[in-house]
Amino acid sequence: MSYTYKEFVEIVRRLRRECPWDREQTHESIRQNLIEEAYEVVDAIDAGNLEELKKELGDLLLHVVFHSVIAEEKKEFTLDEVISLISEKLIRRHPHVFGETVVNGQDEVIRNWERIKLDEGRTSVIDGIPAALPALVRALRLQEKASKVGFDWENKEDCWKKVEEELKEFKSVAEENNDNEQISDELGDLLFSIVNYSRFLKINPEDALRKTNEKFVKRFQFIEQKLKEHGKDIHETSLEEMDKIWEETKGG
Repeated sequence: MSYTYKEFVEIVRRLRRECPWDREQTHESIRQNLIEEAYEVVDAIDAGNLEELKKELGDLLLHVVFHSVIAEEKKEFTLDEVISLISEKLIRRHPHVFGETVVNGQDEVIRNWERIKLDEGRTSVIDGIPAALPALVRALRLQEKASKVGFDWENKEDCWKKVEEELKEFKSVAEENNDNEQISDELGDLLFSIVNYSRFLKINPEDALRKTNEKFVKRFQFIEQKLKEHGKDIHETSLEEMDKIWEETKGG
């Protein structure tokens, strides 16, 4: 059976009226679920699983509609207003599509986008980057925003020198200082500089680290599997033996 968008919205409204659990939810109670659904969309994209992506986009859409229905009930705003606002924003921020502005490539589109946002009332170029973003993502977005107004390294070589400088400072503090707060500060500076360098390489550091995390998971679970096949307890296995199996995973 196929449902329309309008029917879907009515299903959500009915759930709010008739389901005890749905009826009790608030913007605050389901906000974490919204974040989790967004990450599940990302997982489906990373896996190249279009069937799963289709399902996860539906879950994400549910949250957009659910939050809007909650607001409607409280007479705060409506779903139509949500759609109208984003439509107006897209038209306003794409004058090269909906207006007479002429652009030469995507870089100019991005610069125009930032100017328009400032015209909309923002007081800073870096306003609007959520504090709740994962730290690597937020660092990248902050650097991208600053770069668009010329606050940036001239080339990747100079940017790499900054990484080396921060690494040296971190190593020095970590080896000679017991002040965890200072060590943490230096580590933050080092990570920020690495994110900056990754930007020059056109690599998203969050994506890169996520892939490495998954690679670690697969390799470590391979170690567990191999030990289990040989009747060994990982808690009683030497680091040397685990390292040997780890190298097998890299060779494969």
